[in-house]
Amino acid sequence: MKITRMTATSLTLVAALAASGTAALAQDLPGPVKARQGQFNILAINLGILGDMARGKADYDAEAAQAAADTLVAVSMINQAPLFPEGTSEMDIDGTRAKAEIWDGWESFGEKWSGLGAAAGELQQVAATGQEALGPAVGQLGGACKACHDDFRAPE
Repeated sequence: MKITRMTATSLTLVAALAASGTAALAQDLPGPVKARQGQFNILAINLGILGDMARGKADYDAEAAQAAADTLVAVSMINQAPLFPEGTSEMDIDGTRAKAEIWDGWESFGEKWSGLGAAAGELQQVAATGQEALGPAVGQLGGACKACHDDFRAPE
């Protein structure tokens, strides 16, 4: 497997996030919360890679774009139920932004997660076809993220 500069940079970012300044707080969080925060960090990193390519802030690299899109799809397939046990909202513990409305509206939360998966799948189909195809697909994925954040993520 050939590792591109973009892939190496992504791996470095993941390692840096894992060792970031929130390590002391993260140690106090339950495992499911750490796992869900990790999945959202992976989504953000890969969306950032694609967004930078779409905006021309990074050179377009079809292989790296496809890898990032494939990762988004893979993460979107994770079963969310084990990552959101009762008692892990921002009202229950410090260090999370998950609103209590998630548990009251689990069906809606699941629909929004499915919407993320659908948008990631569409992005996956065009990621390696050129920079001009990324913008609309990344925008659609961003909209899916926002739809969930608006209802289910507390502000910082």
